[in-house]
Amino acid sequence: MGIVPGLKVTHSTDGYVAGDRSMNLLILYFVIGASIFSSFAFLGGPGWAYSRGAAAFYILAYSSAGIIPFYFFGPKARKIGQKYGFVTQAELLADRFNSRTLSVLLSITTVVVLVPYLTLQMKGAGLVLSTISNGAIPDWMGAGIAYLVVLIYVYFSGVMGVGWTNTFQGIFMLGIAWFLGIYLPEKMYGGIDPMFEQLINSDFRQALTAPGLQSNGEPWNWWGFNSSVIISAIGFTMWPHFFMKAFAAKSDRTIKLTVVLYPTFLIFLVPILIIGFSAVLQFPGVSPSDTILPHVLVQMDLPVVLIGLVCAGTLAASMSSGDAIVHAAASIATRDGLANIPSLNNWIRSGSNERTIIRVLVIIISLIAYYYAVFSEKDIVSLLLAAYGGIAQLFPLTFAMFYWPRANGKGALAGLIGGIITTLIFLYFPDLKPLPMHEGIYGLIVNVVLLTIVSFSTKPEKLDRIKRYTSL
Repeated sequence: MGIVPGLKVTHSTDGYVAGDRSMNLLILYFVIGASIFSSFAFLGGPGWAYSRGAAAFYILAYSSAGIIPFYFFGPKARKIGQKYGFVTQAELLADRFNSRTLSVLLSITTVVVLVPYLTLQMKGAGLVLSTISNGAIPDWMGAGIAYLVVLIYVYFSGVMGVGWTNTFQGIFMLGIAWFLGIYLPEKMYGGIDPMFEQLINSDFRQALTAPGLQSNGEPWNWWGFNSSVIISAIGFTMWPHFFMKAFAAKSDRTIKLTVVLYPTFLIFLVPILIIGFSAVLQFPGVSPSDTILPHVLVQMDLPVVLIGLVCAGTLAASMSSGDAIVHAAASIATRDGLANIPSLNNWIRSGSNERTIIRVLVIIISLIAYYYAVFSEKDIVSLLLAAYGGIAQLFPLTFAMFYWPRANGKGALAGLIGGIITTLIFLYFPDLKPLPMHEGIYGLIVNVVLLTIVSFSTKPEKLDRIKRYTSL
């Protein structure tokens, strides 16, 4: 299913990265849904509900709001991409702000934030196979087996392989999630209502009150909860593997309909969180909490076929994000990074060299993420939440690209660099925060201030270049 669709597109970079711009509503709906809801949904979502209670509702909050900017950005990006041959988000930004330096910086930033996201998917695959086999298959082997499959179909098919496998995996994930969300509470408590009644009358009652608990078991404050929702919503459509689907869409209408229909995909998260709540009283003390779903399946002595199907659904969640991520990271590293090195530019852009380099980088980036997946100790949702702070720094630039003609390249560079540095400082030195907000919020504040001040104090870009983006 992953390899065959790649045979139907042209053997070019446009075919490999953008699928000849032919993605219809069905595929776009599932490729966006499945590429966002990944290991963190099937493993991290139940893990947070299990260990942190109402804190897990932040996922529902940001997902419902985060898709909205794509309704406005997506069609504009698709039109410009089709006209000028762009297939990555960084190409748009570098062209609008007339900055090769920005292009290289964006490619580095993108790869740096996508590697942890890909690592997250691999950790999820490893956790599933390790837990379900009682350790007979170690984490490193489970991750390696699952992502060897991903590597093969992404290498051969590019974005269309990603699209068709995501469609199948998305349908499969939805079915499995709803089955488990209803079946487990029924089997353990006699239904969902009795389950919550018992939770309310237990020591877990405090966790059911928003905003829930922190990872250390202490109550989470509203500063932390709300800032996590805001930074995740802002960064939601900025993920390159998400944004790049605008270039693959068949039409503007396809993008807008996908955005309108997308909230229906979030219904998938309801049973996912119920799974986590169902295990609180029956299976206390499971660590790490990300393994609660496979742990429950093993302990409940369910039929082997059922356990296999559930784990296949969890692997589908991991793989349907991982394939899109590694494809996007390799494409951007080539188009916006290596291709901007003067000595390599002509060679990369000629013939099939560009497509070949992207394929090679698919392998290299997969191996880097696999290394971190095996040795990193961070829990799955925390890993994702940290990456959101970095990727959200692209939002002010993307907004300014379409809606603020006065913004220029120097302002965009200053804003992006300042935002990323600020985010990293508060990530590694959280005691410096004036308020207990997500570090990405502080980065955005610095980003917007620098973008505004530097743009106003330097020359604007040429009018013809600006009109490409503001006259749509």
